[in-house]
Amino acid sequence: MSLLAIPSNRLDRYAIGLSGLCLVHCLATSVMLALVSAAGGILGAPIIHEVGLGLAMIMGAIALGRGILEHGYSMPSAVGGLGLGVMAGALTMPHDGTEAIYTVLGVGILALGHRLNFIAAE
Repeated sequence: MSLLAIPSNRLDRYAIGLSGLCLVHCLATSVMLALVSAAGGILGAPIIHEVGLGLAMIMGAIALGRGILEHGYSMPSAVGGLGLGVMAGALTMPHDGTEAIYTVLGVGILALGHRLNFIAAE
């Protein structure tokens, strides 16, 4: 099934869920690094961060763009776009812990954009 065949409100819910999983991953990684440094080698691997953020950004951009086409309001996409920009910026940072702060901030802003998109579609 193509992403274009999924209704916008369902795509927004999926994107919010993926953003939530990203948030849980970032927080869990920080806690696990503090508790069990061996787990940090697996969960803290840069490739997991990069692939997860990449997937979240692609799905987020598709959902927000489709929202504009369906309901005509650009504010949800503007808010979500800010979150996507913060997330993209986090991808360029070294993996020293500060990127997790920016990732969580970007994910939160993106989730707000998806929520606004969901409300606008109702």
